[in-house]
Amino acid sequence: MKAINRRQAFALGGGFVMLTLMPMAADAEVTGDAAKWIEKFTGGKQPVKGKISLDLPEIAENGNTVPLSLTVESPMTADSYVKEVMILADGNPNAGVATLMFTPLSGKAEASIRIRLATTQNVVAVAKMSDGSLFSEQKTVKVTIGGCGG
Repeated sequence: MKAINRRQAFALGGGFVMLTLMPMAADAEVTGDAAKWIEKFTGGKQPVKGKISLDLPEIAENGNTVPLSLTVESPMTADSYVKEVMILADGNPNAGVATLMFTPLSGKAEASIRIRLATTQNVVAVAKMSDGSLFSEQKTVKVTIGGCGG
């Protein structure tokens, strides 16, 4: 395995973040329905609750910029790590918010982003592990001023 320097790691990480946070609207099969997004992401398997910690405000005064932090419990070794985490907002016109990808080199499976929420709704995170197991977590956020044109 070729070693990379710090500058290359930052460049790769920045490009990776940009790609994973791009809108998922291009996938017309699942647009707008969170259940369909989850089914496509999991391949029809049912995720179990656990391992994901979602930190969101209970009340978001402005839906345009809602802070979200998540952590997934994992040793992040070559044998056991988090591969992907999909974040959905079931009340938005387009349920897909972001898909975050991790590798054992990530060190920890955690991220902090800001999301846009149209109305009061559930925010769902689904994690796909390297062994194929699936975990989910859900939190309800009350939005006073919608962020998707509301």
